[in-house]
Amino acid sequence: MKVKKIPERKCVGCQEMKPKKELVRIVRTPEGEVLVDSTGKKNGRGAYICPNLECLKKAVKGKRLDRALSVTIPPELISQLEQELAACETDG
Repeated sequence: MKVKKIPERKCVGCQEMKPKKELVRIVRTPEGEVLVDSTGKKNGRGAYICPNLECLKKAVKGKRLDRALSVTIPPELISQLEQELAACETDG
């Protein structure tokens, strides 16, 4: 039986390679809108981040998220991401 390869992506916060399903995808759509992609299938340029606040803070502080998406991330989206990641941390 063939072993299925698990796709891995690098977190823009901690710079670690992790399985794609463990990470949260943030996408810049062709229209220039930046949003959280819960399905992982939206069109556009994507960046992956661990579902914890520390990685998000590192990515924002180092402007890695801006660089990965080739756009400046609005503060409203950063606060929305913080709320979603905080909810994920309390659940898990």
